[in-house]
Amino acid sequence: MSLRKNRTFWVASWVCAAAFLCSVIPAAKAIESQTPQPSIAQIFPVASDVRVAGDNKQTRFILDLDRRIDVRAFVLGDPYRVVLDIPQVTFNLPAGTGTSGRGLIRAFRYGLVMPGGSRVVFDLTGPAKVDKAYVMDAANGQPARLVVELTAVERSAFKVTPANGDKVQLRPALADASSSETTGTTGPAKTADSRPVIVIDPGHGGVDNGTQAATGEAEKTLVLDFAKALRDRIEKGGKFRVVMTRDDDTFIPLGDRVKIARNNMAALFVSIHADALPKREGDAQGATVYTLSDRASDAEAERLAEAENKADAIAGINLTEEPAEVADILIDLTQRETRAFSNRFARTLVNEMKTVARMHKHPLKSAGFKVLKAHDVPSVLVELGYVSNKDDLQHLVSESWRSRTVGSVAQAVDAFLGKRVVSAGASK
Repeated sequence: MSLRKNRTFWVASWVCAAAFLCSVIPAAKAIESQTPQPSIAQIFPVASDVRVAGDNKQTRFILDLDRRIDVRAFVLGDPYRVVLDIPQVTFNLPAGTGTSGRGLIRAFRYGLVMPGGSRVVFDLTGPAKVDKAYVMDAANGQPARLVVELTAVERSAFKVTPANGDKVQLRPALADASSSETTGTTGPAKTADSRPVIVIDPGHGGVDNGTQAATGEAEKTLVLDFAKALRDRIEKGGKFRVVMTRDDDTFIPLGDRVKIARNNMAALFVSIHADALPKREGDAQGATVYTLSDRASDAEAERLAEAENKADAIAGINLTEEPAEVADILIDLTQRETRAFSNRFARTLVNEMKTVARMHKHPLKSAGFKVLKAHDVPSVLVELGYVSNKDDLQHLVSESWRSRTVGSVAQAVDAFLGKRVVSAGASK
């Protein structure tokens, strides 16, 4: 009996020891085999510093990088700008960089314009040409450097010089058409999903920051966070399919935003923004809902539309190459009906939002926003508030405010389109 107990004890001991070794050895091998994985930011070249030197005759722009990259530069007029197209870069630069310049460069901005591609845009003080644009290899303890040398020219000698004579394609159509269910493409949408499509358009993005708070918050980031939360809330209800014009920090031209709505046969287009007032124009607060009209409802609406319509110029797109739409009687009739639907949704949206968010003293306005010009898609532009107002800004960065306001917008969408979903289901 005692022998059996001893044998059982030793067998149990060996089993425990073997189990312990089996658990420890693989874990040890796993630890030894693990190697640090690079972050997404480390995959792309990193810009760490920038300098501008010179005067109003000759100016040099220098961007420090952690590796060599390719660059192509071209010049645009009306207004005078120089555009640098480069591979996707992580800009590790201090907040506010580029708000002022020197010499021929009045200011500059930078950011993503498409997956894999970044852009730097100089606003010039006058006509100029690019003498040189090149990248130096790292040497003698100094980083790689992108260098652009500009020289002033007479207005009569100024020439627009697109790189290689080609127009840059900012948002190539994705190979997989099904991807249009989450982010928009300008090609035709192909999906068997019969639910009404809501296109959510976070304003600005990439090289275009939009407005910026004194504390550094950029409009493009605030509205993207709101748009993503709104997408999630609408998709959770299951009644509608949502398409985003962008879901990352990428610039999308105004015309492409409109095409995304039309090509997805959207039932509704909602563009999300956050306004700001210059100090000299006083203080304003609260959310505003805008619809399209040929004549602005007031001076503030006209100012805002002019500012928003400059987005393509801000990103360095030659606006003269944009084709004009042909207007005929049928389009005119469709547009009238569409504007009536847009106004109806705008009123519904204001009624829902005012229960949870502070509204502007005149919450319903209209102006000639290019992004609202899809003649067959009801469209509104929502200014969530003013980043120049500290109380509004506090709301814009608040998750609880965002959640409540997103809920009100989703409720307005459901109230506006819900009957259509019910009637479509009954007819089937």
